[in-house]
Amino acid sequence: MAVALPLVLALAAAGCVGDRPDARPTATVPTTSPPEPVPLTPQVAERAFRTYVTDEDVARAAGDERLALTWTSDGQAQLTAAEFREAAYDGDPVRRFVYGDPELYVPKLKDDAYPQWFVASVDRSVLGERKSKRKVLMAFVLRSVSDHWKLAFATVVHRKAKVPDVAVDDEGYAEPLSTDDTSLLIRPRDVIGIHATVAAEGGRSVAAKVIKSSAVTTGFYKDAKRAKKKAKEDDLTLQTVYTATPFPYFALRTEDGGGLIVYSMFRSTSLTSEGADAPKPEIPEEAEHLLDGTVEGNKVDTTATLHFAAYDPPRKRDGDEGEEKDGKKDAGDEDGGKKGGGRKAHVIADEGAITKASTPPLEKQP
Repeated sequence: MAVALPLVLALAAAGCVGDRPDARPTATVPTTSPPEPVPLTPQVAERAFRTYVTDEDVARAAGDERLALTWTSDGQAQLTAAEFREAAYDGDPVRRFVYGDPELYVPKLKDDAYPQWFVASVDRSVLGERKSKRKVLMAFVLRSVSDHWKLAFATVVHRKAKVPDVAVDDEGYAEPLSTDDTSLLIRPRDVIGIHATVAAEGGRSVAAKVIKSSAVTTGFYKDAKRAKKKAKEDDLTLQTVYTATPFPYFALRTEDGGGLIVYSMFRSTSLTSEGADAPKPEIPEEAEHLLDGTVEGNKVDTTATLHFAAYDPPRKRDGDEGEEKDGKKDAGDEDGGKKGGGRKAHVIADEGAITKASTPPLEKQP
């Protein structure tokens, strides 16, 4: 027994060693380097534009709203969603577009600075519709190195307006304007507020001294005034408010020292029954596709997303007369800015639609 015990212990120890599992290899997770920023060049902008045009048509041909929205952002995403829903409501196919060769305005930006952006001026036609060709301005945005280019903004140039010549250097780059550039009549960051003010207050507004009267400036005020009068005749109250959006705006230097500014606004309306016996307001025709056809309470609220482009002339310098000389017109204007007297900014493009609507229930009285 004394001799056998050490042998048993030795065999047992040997057995334990043999049963021990082999050490597992350490799992290694492959590391991936973040994508490198691609410098924004005219060639990169050209590829981004062509990619968008192809992908947009695929989505529209398929009637795929979700796919279409992957290629848009900001106000353009809202307008695209509204267009798809209206087409579905009416039982119509979504419009498809045919584009010409674009003129690209590509700012010189830092390679690692985001968002990156550029603006395209291009002829666009609706597929299958004769004489539908219009000039449009489109702004594309890339928000991060890992994102893809998206259309953030599109607006249609007025038929009698001319897109001002954007200054482009020998390398093909346009000059972006800072938000507070004081060489222009209106600082780029103030164009939206000036436009909203004249739309709300009309031609007697102080803002009307620096922005030209048109269907989409003082004309908005006149339209709202008429609509408000008609609502009152129907025992309804109409309120219209113009506000800035959280979306980006884009500003480029023009050859004459002015600026091309593209920007967005919201127009909110509220149509309310005045009394308990007054009829409920009707849903506006242009908002029917966004509602279920019933008004639960006594009010219909709508919000429209509006896209604009404006020419902002250079600020008057010492010795300037403020009027065109030798019969020359201000860039982008069809009448040289004579109407209204003096040099003014003027809107050259617009596009928009109601993108949100609601019929809130009656508020319970305390």
